[in-house]
Amino acid sequence: MMNAQAGGTYLYAVLAGTAGVGETGSLGIEGGEVYCITVGDLSAAVSRVGRTRLRPERKHLLAHQAVLRRLMEHTTVLPAAFGLVARSDEAVRARLEESQEVFREQLENVAGKVEMGLRVNWSTPDLFDYFVTIHPELGAMRDRLKGRHDLGREELIQVGKLFEHLREADRQLHSEHVAAVLRKRGVELKWNPPRGEREVMNLSCLVPREGLGAFEKLVEVAAKDFDDHFTFEFNGPWAPHSFTELKLPAGLGRE
Repeated sequence: MMNAQAGGTYLYAVLAGTAGVGETGSLGIEGGEVYCITVGDLSAAVSRVGRTRLRPERKHLLAHQAVLRRLMEHTTVLPAAFGLVARSDEAVRARLEESQEVFREQLENVAGKVEMGLRVNWSTPDLFDYFVTIHPELGAMRDRLKGRHDLGREELIQVGKLFEHLREADRQLHSEHVAAVLRKRGVELKWNPPRGEREVMNLSCLVPREGLGAFEKLVEVAAKDFDDHFTFEFNGPWAPHSFTELKLPAGLGRE
């Protein structure tokens, strides 16, 4: 095992035991060999890197994800966010020792599970016109202003505010409906902020690895209550980033 030297020790994940680490080979960032730092029944999957700070370049991100995917084929992982570099193996070992109970609790919570992403979008060509058709109050306000040449800035702002209010209310309503369907089958959820005005909801879902087919069918059940103005998309499986927290305290990283 390598000691502290130029660069640092890059952290990919914490896992119970060492299963899968021997299968990762030199998939690590900068072609580094992935190895274990072990304390009791916990291990950290790491590799040496030549720099203490890594830019989120595509090649680095792909290597990070490749290691996690390989580990996930063999065991449950607590995935690290990209870019966690400790100053040495000893610093990672110290983190394992001081946080054993926290890591064990998190591993127990996500044991045998993976993360799936679920996004729902409005697919209508003109979102404002769509809202005019389903919300008469917005249509009435729009019609009162139509054809006028003396429109003031405040009146236009009021139309925009009503549109935004209705959009957020509909997001909440639709999200609660989908969440109720998923939670009824025991799916744990985390809410992510919508990206762009057309995104209705962005959910992270913790599901059993062996139940991915059942999850897809559950999404189909939820989607049946929505018309063609909505599209449902899911992706994964991923390591359960949204349901775990794996950090290096400032003192363990190199400034």
